[in-house]
Amino acid sequence: MTKTIHIVNASFLDAGAMNHLGHVVEQRFNRPVELRNGSLDIAAALDQSRRQYSSTILLAKMLTHGIEESAKCIAVVDVDLYVPVLTFVFGEAQFNGSAAVVSLQRLTNQFYGLPRNDNLMLSRLEKETVHELGHTLGLYHCRQFECVMRASTYVEEIDLKRSELCTDCRLLLQQMGQATSLHHTKLE
Repeated sequence: MTKTIHIVNASFLDAGAMNHLGHVVEQRFNRPVELRNGSLDIAAALDQSRRQYSSTILLAKMLTHGIEESAKCIAVVDVDLYVPVLTFVFGEAQFNGSAAVVSLQRLTNQFYGLPRNDNLMLSRLEKETVHELGHTLGLYHCRQFECVMRASTYVEEIDLKRSELCTDCRLLLQQMGQATSLHHTKLE
């Protein structure tokens, strides 16, 4: 059974950025990656009083779309996400499960009133995508300062991390049998 990672673009990202993201994910997890454009019905996740979208509701919606058991699926969205106990989240994942979601909203410089920097936004997206997919593969938050699995409360903390798993996290994935052969399907 192939353990494919599906990345669904439900955001403003273009095909070039998505292809880059797919390549990074493929390298980090040594798994086949399939990219696709898609829409995610986000209306039900909107909390009008917060003007944010519940990442937990979005995950539940993703799980009802028949993700194959061995696959992992992450949606890239461009709305502001939250969970009830936090002011915001960059993303959320079903721990050791199939689905994850990551938002571009707070990864852009423009959100903070700074000049647009697409390279920095893409670097942040890489890190958060790998981080959330790590959770779907059974990885907890890591204490290693530069490990992509370290928790990030602020965007500056994302900038300090690398987009790679530390040696300990890579070993954990290997021990759990979470690596497979490479194959990448480009988004056209």
